[in-house]
Amino acid sequence: MEFTEVVRTRRMVRRYDPDRPVAREVVQRCLDNAVRSPSAGFSQGWDFVVLTAPAERDAFWAATTGPGAAPDAWLDGIRNAPVLVLCLSHKDAYLDRYAAPDKGWTDRDEARWPVPYWDVDTGMASLLLLLTATDEGLGSLFFGVPPERHAAVHAAFGIPGSRTVVGVVAMGYAVPGPRSPSLRRHRRTGSEVAHWGRFGVAGEDA
Repeated sequence: MEFTEVVRTRRMVRRYDPDRPVAREVVQRCLDNAVRSPSAGFSQGWDFVVLTAPAERDAFWAATTGPGAAPDAWLDGIRNAPVLVLCLSHKDAYLDRYAAPDKGWTDRDEARWPVPYWDVDTGMASLLLLLTATDEGLGSLFFGVPPERHAAVHAAFGIPGSRTVVGVVAMGYAVPGPRSPSLRRHRRTGSEVAHWGRFGVAGEDA
């Protein structure tokens, strides 16, 4: 499948067939592509916790939802996803890399990073997970963990404090479901978001 076709057909899927597992080799191909993502200084400050067993997934949902939580159709659909990949960033990998002799900095000062590239790069790796999942005929979704639940997720899966959960990719075989009401919003076109030479300057064909 050509990359442009993947982009055209890529959508976030919120409902999955609970009776169709995803083969391990398919998940591995997704991960193998994810690590092809660019990273600042080739720091590669990402890790992925892959949850495929029912008990593992149940532990994730228990850690991220409060006891006695009200039924949620959005959440119930995602709970059926047979694969969850926790996408973790590692800030220290970048601070250490850029304090190395070939980078020329002599300290690990975070002020040098007005944009947290450890999170940016992990986000790009997550996108490759999503695109590869589409290429493999899967549905997928990127979603976040509520801030008050991060500590519980770290504890449930032995995640070191040096790692940050940037988000989670759910993967599985999609089943029909209601379209997100957000899709009623206008999708901004390339012409609408492009500023040529200076912010606010539209292209000639805009």
